[in-house]
Amino acid sequence: MTKPKLNKEEKEILKDFEAGEFKSVLTPRRKKMLQTAAEETFKKDKRINIRISSRDLESLQRRALEEGIPYQTLVSSVLHKYVSGGFQDLMANKAFQRTQKLRR
Repeated sequence: MTKPKLNKEEKEILKDFEAGEFKSVLTPRRKKMLQTAAEETFKKDKRINIRISSRDLESLQRRALEEGIPYQTLVSSVLHKYVSGGFQDLMANKAFQRTQKLRR
Protein backbone atom coordinates (compact mmCIF):
# COMPACT_ATOMS: atom_id res chain seq x y z
CA MET A 1 0.00 0.00 0.00
CA THR A 2 1.40 3.40 -0.95
CA LYS A 3 1.58 6.24 1.53
CA PRO A 4 -0.66 9.21 0.81
CA LYS A 5 1.08 12.34 -0.41
CA LEU A 6 0.98 15.02 2.25
CA ASN A 7 1.41 18.73 1.75
CA LYS A 8 3.75 20.77 3.97
CA GLU A 9 1.06 21.62 6.53
CA GLU A 10 -0.13 18.01 6.75
CA LYS A 11 3.43 16.78 7.25
CA GLU A 12 3.91 19.27 10.09
CA ILE A 13 0.65 18.17 11.76
CA LEU A 14 1.65 14.50 11.45
CA LYS A 15 5.10 15.21 12.90
CA ASP A 16 3.57 17.05 15.88
CA PHE A 17 1.00 14.29 16.42
CA GLU A 18 3.63 11.56 16.38
CA ALA A 19 5.74 13.61 18.83
CA GLY A 20 2.80 13.61 21.25
CA GLU A 21 2.26 17.35 21.11
CA PHE A 22 -1.54 17.11 20.95
CA LYS A 23 -3.58 16.99 24.14
CA SER A 24 -7.23 16.12 24.56
CA VAL A 25 -9.48 18.99 25.62
CA LEU A 26 -12.29 16.62 26.58
CA THR A 27 -13.53 17.62 30.02
CA PRO A 28 -15.16 15.06 32.34
CA ARG A 29 -18.48 16.91 31.96
CA ARG A 30 -18.30 16.83 28.13
CA LYS A 31 -17.25 13.16 28.20
CA LYS A 32 -20.28 12.28 30.35
CA MET A 33 -22.59 14.22 28.01
CA LEU A 34 -21.18 12.41 24.95
CA GLN A 35 -21.50 9.02 26.66
CA THR A 36 -25.13 9.74 27.54
CA ALA A 37 -25.87 10.84 23.96
CA ALA A 38 -24.24 7.68 22.59
CA GLU A 39 -26.23 5.47 24.94
CA GLU A 40 -29.48 7.18 23.93
CA THR A 41 -28.60 6.78 20.26
CA PHE A 42 -28.09 3.05 20.57
CA LYS A 43 -30.97 2.35 22.94
CA LYS A 44 -33.50 0.31 21.03
CA ASP A 45 -36.61 0.28 23.14
CA LYS A 46 -39.35 0.26 20.48
CA ARG A 47 -40.47 -2.30 17.94
CA ILE A 48 -42.10 -1.61 14.62
CA ASN A 49 -43.79 -3.85 12.09
CA ILE A 50 -43.81 -2.87 8.46
CA ARG A 51 -44.97 -4.44 5.24
CA ILE A 52 -42.56 -4.33 2.33
CA SER A 53 -42.34 -6.20 -0.93
CA SER A 54 -40.56 -9.54 -1.03
CA ARG A 55 -38.21 -8.06 -3.58
CA ASP A 56 -37.20 -5.19 -1.26
CA LEU A 57 -36.74 -7.55 1.68
CA GLU A 58 -34.53 -9.84 -0.37
CA SER A 59 -32.47 -6.86 -1.51
CA LEU A 60 -32.07 -5.68 2.10
CA GLN A 61 -31.04 -9.15 3.21
CA ARG A 62 -28.53 -9.40 0.37
CA ARG A 63 -27.00 -5.99 1.19
CA ALA A 64 -26.85 -6.88 4.90
CA LEU A 65 -25.11 -10.14 4.07
CA GLU A 66 -22.55 -8.22 1.98
CA GLU A 67 -21.97 -5.90 4.96
CA GLY A 68 -21.82 -8.83 7.40
CA ILE A 69 -24.65 -7.55 9.61
CA PRO A 70 -28.21 -8.70 10.35
CA TYR A 71 -30.72 -7.13 7.96
CA GLN A 72 -32.71 -5.65 10.86
CA THR A 73 -29.57 -3.76 11.91
CA LEU A 74 -29.17 -2.46 8.37
CA VAL A 75 -32.80 -1.29 8.27
CA SER A 76 -32.43 0.40 11.66
CA SER A 77 -29.22 2.10 10.56
CA VAL A 78 -30.75 3.38 7.32
CA LEU A 79 -33.77 4.75 9.16
CA HIS A 80 -31.59 6.41 11.79
CA LYS A 81 -29.39 8.04 9.16
CA TYR A 82 -32.44 9.31 7.28
CA VAL A 83 -34.17 10.87 10.28
CA SER A 84 -30.93 12.42 11.57
CA GLY A 85 -30.14 14.02 8.20
CA GLY A 86 -27.47 11.57 7.07
CA PHE A 87 -29.55 10.50 4.08
CA GLN A 88 -31.56 12.79 1.87
CA ASP A 89 -34.64 12.01 -0.18
CA LEU A 90 -33.30 12.82 -3.64
CA MET A 91 -36.69 12.49 -5.29
CA ALA A 92 -38.24 14.98 -2.85
CA ASN A 93 -35.34 17.36 -3.45
CA LYS A 94 -35.81 17.10 -7.23
CA ALA A 95 -39.54 17.73 -6.92
CA PHE A 96 -38.87 20.75 -4.70
CA GLN A 97 -36.34 22.14 -7.18
CA ARG A 98 -38.84 21.68 -10.04
CA THR A 99 -41.52 23.62 -8.18
CA GLN A 100 -39.02 26.38 -7.42
CA LYS A 101 -38.13 26.67 -11.13
CA LEU A 102 -41.82 26.85 -12.07
CA ARG A 103 -42.38 29.72 -9.64
CA ARG A 104 -39.66 31.83 -11.24
